Amino acid sequence: MDSDSETLLERLRNGDEASLAVLFSRHREKLWRLVQFRLDPRLRGRVDADDVLQEAYLNAAQRVRHFFEKPSMSFFVWLRLIVDQTLADTHRRHLGTRLRDAGREVRIDAGGHPHATSTSIAIQIAGSLTSPSQAAIREETYRQLEEALESMDPMDREVLALRHFEELSNGEVAEVLGIQEKAASIRYVRALRRLKGILTRLPGFSDLDEVKP
Repeated sequence: MDSDSETLLERLRNGDEASLAVLFSRHREKLWRLVQFRLDPRLRGRVDADDVLQEAYLNAAQRVRHFFEKPSMSFFVWLRLIVDQTLADTHRRHLGTRLRDAGREVRIDAGGHPHATSTSIAIQIAGSLTSPSQAAIREETYRQLEEALESMDPMDREVLALRHFEELSNGEVAEVLGIQEKAASIRYVRALRRLKGILTRLPGFSDLDEVKP
């Protein structure tokens, strides 16, 4: 952490709430990507990522003392945890028991389970098929993608989601998952290789470079 951020954290520790706004804004882009990637598609149009972040900011302001009592993680990872919890609360409020729906039980244009990373990744990748001919095969491609992704090691899949779609650094991924940086790097390379292998077998893709986070 740079000295400026350390200064802001110290001010926040001493009760300067304005410092939280500055720190939050510095991480807002990454936090926004988290919400965009994991927001259940059934809520798109009803729930805006900026609204989730605003609620998360208020939650962070109420709970910031907990961070300083046990600062066992970086401030960004703590903020990410608050945003993730806020998003989970949003899903419960809007979807309730429908959260039990499995990704395969819901069409791609209707969405899937918000925390099924395989579903989130499949929707993001299949959504990059935009030409008329590609759109015609998008639904079947999504089904095949989700099935293949489900066969991956869950942590490898999550590393892939954090690195490729949330665009976190390797160090941030390691901290989020509670593993060593070397292990996170190995898992990412392995997951990326596996995903590339999956895409080469599907219509409409020739390489992972075609997939936009």
